[in-house]
Amino acid sequence: MIDESLLNSLSNKEKEIFKKGLEDLINQTYVIEDEYKQLNKSYTSLQDFIAQIIEVQPNALWVLDENGEIFLQNSEAKKITGLLKYIDDSSKSTYEIEHKGNFYLVKVAFQEDKTIISATDITEEKRKDRLASMGQVAAHLSHEIRNPIGSVSLLASTLFKKVDIKSKPLVLEIRKAIWRVERIIKATLLFTKSLQPNFQYFYLDKLNEECELAVEQYTFSKDIYFTFDFPHTQIEGDFELLVLVLQNFIFNAIDAIEEDENENGKVSIIYKNEAIYITDSGKEIENENILYEPFKTTKIKGHGLGLALSLQIIKAHSGMITLLEDTKGFKITLQGKV
Repeated sequence: MIDESLLNSLSNKEKEIFKKGLEDLINQTYVIEDEYKQLNKSYTSLQDFIAQIIEVQPNALWVLDENGEIFLQNSEAKKITGLLKYIDDSSKSTYEIEHKGNFYLVKVAFQEDKTIISATDITEEKRKDRLASMGQVAAHLSHEIRNPIGSVSLLASTLFKKVDIKSKPLVLEIRKAIWRVERIIKATLLFTKSLQPNFQYFYLDKLNEECELAVEQYTFSKDIYFTFDFPHTQIEGDFELLVLVLQNFIFNAIDAIEEDENENGKVSIIYKNEAIYITDSGKEIENENILYEPFKTTKIKGHGLGLALSLQIIKAHSGMITLLEDTKGFKITLQGKV
């Protein structure tokens, strides 16, 4: 408050000067208030801008305060909140951590009293690296095995011609086993290198004979009824690669029937409505998520490359493989090539 006695003691000129100074002070207060509002608005805008920057980051991002509490985080971080308690933020570092089957690259940094933590999902990269390593090993082993297996195959063919009739079934089983190993080698080498299909026109009914030949080369113990029905329709594709695809599905179907409780089964491969339908009465698929995962299989037999390679081949034919909904089986389309 202004002292009234002091005010009365002032001359008129002094009062005018005092009044003018008071008005200037009030006006300056308004200016400061406006500047504060503008500054607060700019600060809020900056906060929103930083929040948007954090939000558009593809990786999870947390900003912690001096007490280790979450000061700021994006939606990716909210999806994996449980990961945060396993992150060591005691020092600035970069390291990998596994959480619920996924791998994350974690980076920790400090800015004044704040701790900045980012976690990037590198599960797919790790998977690709693992597959690349496994593929290199598999390819090397396949090359090493190919020559001795070729020699054994030649010797088995010679032996089959020379042994007596009673021993021929035994040698025939040896030849089937060798043929299976040769298929695995071929599939492995195809999978580990870039596919280059040789597109030519051929008639689909040629596949009937190839499917029957595949059954003859495979060993199984149950009574299985096979239906192969391809029409005399011309398509463009790589005949050898498509034969390999059908072999994979036939052998998977046989294995599923062998693992099933029933003593017999059915396998059907039919071409209709410009698609190949493959069904069987065998054991149900246990895990659809790893169907096309290389080197993974839920079967007793198999190396885990059959469906992965088949998918590669069908994609090279601009087609796709889908699971049937009403019955156990698959649908293969060869878009643009029929």
